[in-house]
This record gives sequence, C-alpha cells and structure tokens, in this order.
Amino acid sequence: MEVTRLSSKGQIVIPQAIREAHQWSSGIEFVITDTAQGILLTPVNSFKTTTKDIIGCTGYQGRKKSIKDMEQGIIKGAKKQK
Repeated sequence: MEVTRLSSKGQIVIPQAIREAHQWSSGIEFVITDTAQGILLTPVNSFKTTTKDIIGCTGYQGRKKSIKDMEQGIIKGAKKQK
C-alpha cells in the first residue's frame, strides 16, 4: 500500500512505482469519479497516431494514392453495393 498527501493546492502525487506499473507519464489526463469508497481515477484514452502509422500497418507496397484516387475507389465500391 502506498501513502500520499494532499497538497495545499489540492494536488496528490501518484507514487512512482504505480506510475511506472501503469506506464503513466507526466501530462496524462484522468476522469475523476466520486464513489462511496473515495475517488476513482481513470486515464482518459489518449490514443494518438499518425496517418503514416496507420498506413504502415496495412502492408501496402504499391504507389501512394492521391485523394482523387481514394475518392474514385470509394465511388467504385459504393456502385458495387447498389
């Protein structure tokens, strides 16, 4: 069990061992829920990625597609579904 203290500014330090166990770094945001037992801190899902990350995971090896190419592909796929 870890013990911490509330500061005069209303701040609580989450002990390092707990931060490391949950892989929390500075700047992480939490939702605070008031419960009968006390408060519950739930990390806000801060999933951040880039287009490069997403495209890179598809394994596509062809030429890069332009916005026009993608729009034409969407139209073609929509026409197939009719």
